[in-house]
Amino acid sequence: MTALSTDWLDQIGWPESGILPAIAQDADSGDILMVAWINREALAKTAELGEAVYYSRSRQRLWHKGEESGHTQQVVEIRTDCDRDVILLKVRQTGGIACHTGRRSCFFERLVEGAWQPVDPVLKDPKTIYG
Repeated sequence: MTALSTDWLDQIGWPESGILPAIAQDADSGDILMVAWINREALAKTAELGEAVYYSRSRQRLWHKGEESGHTQQVVEIRTDCDRDVILLKVRQTGGIACHTGRRSCFFERLVEGAWQPVDPVLKDPKTIYG
């Protein structure tokens, strides 16, 4: 997964803000696990480590997925869209939990008769994950 040069980073359509949306997709099932933000440094680190590193807008710093929970994402493939302004990471999710709510995916709610309802179970209580 290590990139030999950074020319590929220059080919991304970085906006003025310097951050792009990054989609984490299960490499085997195709399920969308989460959407986060990524900047140039985080994308370079992701390619270097072979593990997902994002940019946290709330913390204003790089965020190595799983740094607190242990639920890292092993990156199988990095893709971009036709405009090169969205990043797709095909990953294998350590522990099967991508969401801070203790669920497999952050997309666990479905619109049912005008209300959002959780449809996927909590796999692990977040209090035991984060203390």
